[in-house]
Parts: sequence; C-alpha cells; structure tokens
Amino acid sequence: MLDRKLTPTIEEAVHFDLQLKNCDRFTLDNKVPVYAMNAGAQDVVMVEWVFDAGNWYDKQPMVAATTNFLIKNGTTTKTAYQINDFFEFHGAYLNRSCYNETASLTLHCLSKHLETLLPVVREIIETSIFPEQELGIYIQNQKQRLSVNLQKCDFIANRLIDEYLFGINHPYGTYSNAKDYDTLNTDVIKAFYKEYYLNGCCKIFVAGKMPTGYESMLNKAFGTLPLRAEPNAVVEHPIVTASQKKVEIINDENGVQGAIRMARPFPNRHHPDFQKAHVLNTLFGGFFGSRLMSNIREDKGYTYGIHSYFQNHVHASAWMISTEAGRDVCAATIAEVIKEMEILRNEPVDREELDLVRNYMIGSLLGDLDGPFQLIGRWKNYVLNGLDENYFYKSIETIKSVTPQELQSLANTYLQPDDFYELVVI
Repeated sequence: MLDRKLTPTIEEAVHFDLQLKNCDRFTLDNKVPVYAMNAGAQDVVMVEWVFDAGNWYDKQPMVAATTNFLIKNGTTTKTAYQINDFFEFHGAYLNRSCYNETASLTLHCLSKHLETLLPVVREIIETSIFPEQELGIYIQNQKQRLSVNLQKCDFIANRLIDEYLFGINHPYGTYSNAKDYDTLNTDVIKAFYKEYYLNGCCKIFVAGKMPTGYESMLNKAFGTLPLRAEPNAVVEHPIVTASQKKVEIINDENGVQGAIRMARPFPNRHHPDFQKAHVLNTLFGGFFGSRLMSNIREDKGYTYGIHSYFQNHVHASAWMISTEAGRDVCAATIAEVIKEMEILRNEPVDREELDLVRNYMIGSLLGDLDGPFQLIGRWKNYVLNGLDENYFYKSIETIKSVTPQELQSLANTYLQPDDFYELVVI
C-alpha cells in the first residue's frame, strides 16, 4: 500500500539509467527500409514517408517546397477536396513537410483504419497531377503570406542571418521572394516529383499500436512502387559566408522592438566537440535557467526571452543566439551576450550550476523517450544523420561526465565574439 504520509524519495535525473528502446527494421520488396516502433497503449499509429527531396535538390528556388505542399492536392482519380474529405472521414490527418535535405508525408490515424488509408497514400505518391488551379492558389497565398511576414522584424532577421552564414545560393541560406513564385510552373514541379518522389530515395518510419500484419500492409501498398533505398547522386553546395560581420537594418521606422540574431558556423553532429558543446550551449542559453535568461531577462529586463541553440543540419550547423528586445536596448543586449561569453571563457562553471544543467538535460531526454512517437522521432533523427544508438548512450555519458575545465576550453574555442555575425533588425 502507498503511504501518502511519507515523503517520496527524491532522485536526481543524472542517476537514472536511461535505455533507448530498439526499433524493428525490415525492408519492402523494393528494398525500401522500414523502421518501426510497435508500442503504446492507444489504438493510434503514425506512418512517415521520408524522401530525399528537400531544398538541397532544388534546381530553381521553391520547387521542392511547392512540390511537397501540392503533392496531396490532386491525383488522377481524386481532387484535393476528395483526398482531404477521405482522410477526415476516417478521423485521420495527412501532413506534408519540406526541410533542407528531406521532405515527408506523415499519416496519423486509428490503427483499425491503417489498411484502408495506405492505398490512398500510395495513390498520392504514384499519381499526383499538380493541377494548374491548385498551383495558382498556392502561389497567391504564399505571396500574400510573404508580404505580411516581411513587415515583421524577426522574420527578416531569420532570413538574413542564414544568408550571412551560408550564402544566398546555399540551401541553408536561401529564402523565398515573390519573383521566385512567379517562375514556378507545373512542368518543373512534375519533373521534380517524378525524380525525387515517384522514383525517389525513401525511408519509412512507423510507430504506435500497430495492427496485426502491418508489415504486409506496407509491403502491399508500397513494395511495388519504383521507390529506392539508394541515396541520390551527391550534390555539392559551396558555403559563401558574408564578409561583413555586424549589420543593422531598419525595417520599420516606427517599430519599438528589434530582432537580434548572433550566429557562427559550427560543425555537425559527427564532430567530436558537438555533444560537449551541447552541454555548454544549454548552460549558456539553452533553457530557462541559463546564463543568458538569468542576466538579460531576469536581471536586466531587456527581453521576454533569449535562447541559444544549434541549427542542426545534416551537412553543417550553426550556433545561434536569438531574441527580440526593445529598440533602445538592442546594443546593450548584445553587450551582455558578449559579457556572458567572456565569463564562460575566463571562469570555470561551478559544480552546483553544472549539476543543475546535467539534471535538466537528462530530464529532457527522459521526456523525449515518453511514447512511441517520440521514440521513433529520435530514431529517425539518428537514421537521417548517419548515427546509431551509440550516439544516444555517448550523449548521456557526456552529460554526466563533462568537466568545468572542458566546458571552459570549449568556450575559448567557440564563444569568441569575433567569430559571430551580429544582426539587428529594427
């Protein structure tokens, strides 16, 4: 019996023995790999088709994103309305997303409806037609949305800082313009779709309480498509960083707030410093109790929130500091960020603060392992980045064992203000 008069034992998160549940793996008849997490108490499932069809493979701006958005807007036998109505009737949701390297279709549905819904997803992948009318509506909506967003300082800042880091012609640094939408046509979209979807490199991730025989359901629906497991031909994009490191842009003469971005190039997950730097970033600005939040929000009151994080792309990354502050304190905010960098370079963090960060990070990992969807999301991240479960356990070991001296050394390597681009949009 539970005695509620007794205070439960408090155990720090760093003492938890976290284990990453293995996922099942099998291949379809066409060699397309499937990664499955058959778990959960609720009768719901998620299936995600991940294609190597992101902006990295654009031959002209916005083609990848447009193809991904319009792929469910009409097939040879169904209109966009009929497709949406079909999934809604079954209480399901089919989403699509386009990223830098990959693009995906994601189905959430009840377990009992999976066999009924999969053939329609196959039809979308196999026979999308990209109607001219749907493309026209999409272009009109995107141009209107872009026009509204261009009035926002934080939107401008997010676009420009990526350009400074990677170059406007690099997939990580490019951004949309109204004229790019005007050059879109169904011919280039259909060509992209045929190369990177219908005949594209695909991986399938499934999670949830899977119905009996789900393997054969997936194979029947997708094992005969001309999808492939082999990666696309290598495409190189040179990084061209901006020569000017400090920029201030006036976007709204009457604005009272400015968007601040400070960023520097950073290696990807395969670099030996990455996991230890993740601990340093968390301490610096990666959670609510971080140095930046304590100083710039809590003490100075310059902002509602300030964060630092890694832009985790496959081929490269960036260390980013992001905030919005009052127009009259933007310079002071940057000065305080630089001050916190200097402190981390010159003074080792004390054990109490480091233990707080350790417990926060392990606790966050524990939350990320709560449920099949979160678990398959972590596995997907590892698969797409060429990692395995050893990365998970090494990450935990790094969090638990990294020393104040190692963090100070990393700060001296990476938290040098002269290495950061500074952008203020007001």
